[in-house]
Amino acid sequence: MTKDEQLAFEAALLVRAAAIETELRLLLDGRTLAGEIARPERLMAAMRHGVLNGGKRLRPFLVMESAALFAADGEAALRVAAALECVHCYSLIHDDLPSMDDDDLRRGQPTVHKAFDEATAILAGDALLTLAFDVLADEATALPAERRAALLLALARAAGAGGMVGGQTLDLEAERNRPGEAGIIRLQAMKTGALIRFACEAGAIIAGAAPQDRDRLAEFGSAVGLAFQLADDLLDLTADVSQMGKATGKDAAAGKATLVALHGTNWARAQLHGLVKQAHELLEPYGEEAALLKAAASFVAARNS
Repeated sequence: MTKDEQLAFEAALLVRAAAIETELRLLLDGRTLAGEIARPERLMAAMRHGVLNGGKRLRPFLVMESAALFAADGEAALRVAAALECVHCYSLIHDDLPSMDDDDLRRGQPTVHKAFDEATAILAGDALLTLAFDVLADEATALPAERRAALLLALARAAGAGGMVGGQTLDLEAERNRPGEAGIIRLQAMKTGALIRFACEAGAIIAGAAPQDRDRLAEFGSAVGLAFQLADDLLDLTADVSQMGKATGKDAAAGKATLVALHGTNWARAQLHGLVKQAHELLEPYGEEAALLKAAASFVAARNS
């Protein structure tokens, strides 16, 4: 990625992140919706703490830019992107719990269970997951009903037992019984990759694009997801707390199975190069319209936090 491409990507990421931040604040205010009875303030404060605490908003960016390939990055895409970020942030809140990774810091701030308490953190995560599906089902997400249904199904599959939650289960099991390479790839494709894959596929669904476009964007998302996890595992070994905004070195200390632990850092960096190349090639049919998505793939592989 050239310097100009990097600057263009970083500027676009900031613009998208600001739009998502505004949308999330609206979704997490205290006003009740039709059918709701009340929104307890402590619960809402915990939800806001877990969501409105910075972060690059990469997954929402991928939703918006994938939709932009088909000129569909409007208000509906923004709401879908915000819904996905709610799922992602719920997963972080639960992942930080004492019964999971037991982390005190997230994005440089106290985790939700530290800022509030464990029970409130669990409930905040539950509520964020539910809110995501509320947003997608709501007619305010102004898409044809069949597209909203397709998004609901795709996100449920990406987030549930066969996706992210199942991957977290495999990750916990891997601390006791370390899997081989195939098992690690499956674990990571579920725990980390599934939501990133959905983020890219969602743009095609939002736009009502052809099935082959949806498949191509999903494959792109799979490559980006694996690159993201490889880069994350490298950073866990090489970065410090000030860079990451959370504890580092915990995977190695816990004996967690990672591809970096299995093959070493040089192998991982070579794999990252190959994954970026694969991701870029998948986007070739879209020409210059895919420039920012290509830059996102390069950014994921080269990130330092």
